Amino acid sequence: MKEVKVIVLVGMPGAGKSSCVEHLEELGIPSVYFGGITIDEVKARGLEVNEVNEKLVREDIREKEGKDAYAKRIISKIYSLYESGNQVVIADGLYSWTEYKLFKQTFDNNSLVISIATPRKVRHQRLSNRPVRPLTEVEVTSREYAEIENLEKGGPIANADYTVCNNSSMQDLLNSVDIILKKENFI
Repeated sequence: MKEVKVIVLVGMPGAGKSSCVEHLEELGIPSVYFGGITIDEVKARGLEVNEVNEKLVREDIREKEGKDAYAKRIISKIYSLYESGNQVVIADGLYSWTEYKLFKQTFDNNSLVISIATPRKVRHQRLSNRPVRPLTEVEVTSREYAEIENLEKGGPIANADYTVCNNSSMQDLLNSVDIILKKENFI
């Protein structure tokens, strides 16, 4: 039986991961979103969806369930999509080194980690101007520090199979991702 292939997108907030996901979904590839776990849990706890509550929930889930908690939940969703007939699934926003290791252990060579790298100033501008959940400079910086210091985010970015620099046009970013996925037989 053919195994599921997983495209894992990593990067700092505002790097362009969501744009890549939207593009790949247009090609018919379903996605699972790590951040969706946080937003759903914030709402389930009756809290307002904002940067402070998202950080609280992200760190609380990992403290109670382990640093691989999100990965375990996402892997379950990936297998559900596979059982529904999807051969390739996008995992959007893997955070921690522990999650990275679990993904590599679970999917081995059938996971492809792509880091989207964008200059800090550009990312901050994007996040302050986005229509949904815009962030102030202070909120962006706080989130970045928390993700690096508390969630081990640097490891997956540093150890990605590929790094794409998103410092040109959106089309250049999407073309670069497509080239990698075709080369690796993921699309």
